[in-house]
Amino acid sequence: GWPFGYFLTLTACSLWAGTKLLLEACVQASVPIFIHTSSIEVAGPNSYKEIIQNGHEEQHHENTWNSPYPYSKKLAEKAVLAANGWTLKNGGTLYTCALRPMYIYGEGSPFLFDIMNKALKNNGILEDTGKLSIANPVYVGNVAWAHILTLRALRDPKKAPSVQGQFYYISDDTPHQSYDNLNYTLSREWGLSLDSRMSLPLSLKYWIAFLLEIVSFLLSPIYKYQPPFNRHLVTLSNSVFTFTYKKAQRDLGYEPLFSWEEAKQKTTEWIGSLVEQHKETLKTKTQ
Repeated sequence: GWPFGYFLTLTACSLWAGTKLLLEACVQASVPIFIHTSSIEVAGPNSYKEIIQNGHEEQHHENTWNSPYPYSKKLAEKAVLAANGWTLKNGGTLYTCALRPMYIYGEGSPFLFDIMNKALKNNGILEDTGKLSIANPVYVGNVAWAHILTLRALRDPKKAPSVQGQFYYISDDTPHQSYDNLNYTLSREWGLSLDSRMSLPLSLKYWIAFLLEIVSFLLSPIYKYQPPFNRHLVTLSNSVFTFTYKKAQRDLGYEPLFSWEEAKQKTTEWIGSLVEQHKETLKTKTQ
């Protein structure tokens, strides 16, 4: 992590404290089940040089970055799993579980929304975000389905003991691919294309990110400078980092509800609606 990680402590601790308040509210209201939507970023990646393919829960990967999102998610998940077995106000027991979805795509995705809007304003050229990565993105509908199955499992006396206090990676049958390739696959029907220009070497981009972080830190007493990217983002966007859903399959009975073809079609149609909205906006401006 970066040497001035204390700069982020307040944000992370606030999110952790919020999760603790929710857990305590469950105790007071005698709510017996708490399912936490965690993130793949709780596990890493910590270095773009490290390759993890078909990782699983028994490998105990842990993010070492101090960036607000992964750090706060890590603290929150630990709090949730530690709360498993708490006694409720009515004398019952609180059972908890955490799900770690991969990068989530699908209709309404704020990440895809931002990527597509930038591309539409750039003559249909998709920004280079991670052509060197290999990820296994997961469709939003399958993540929602995993939550339903987790609730059912925690209510099932036979399944519950093996699920309580556990975390699960949630992926599906979306092909393992780079983030750039995913963006292109989902949008090429609407005329969007990848940036063909040469990109900076990854090692150089990493050190530029480090310098930008230092600039941000030095300016912080007088000006809040937000770098366009940092080392964590460069690492996240350019790592080989994939995980299997076999444990969720075994304990939760999880099988993806939506196939890759269905997920691709639904997401592509949604992106088409963004393209149409952009065209309408341009027409309005020219009138």
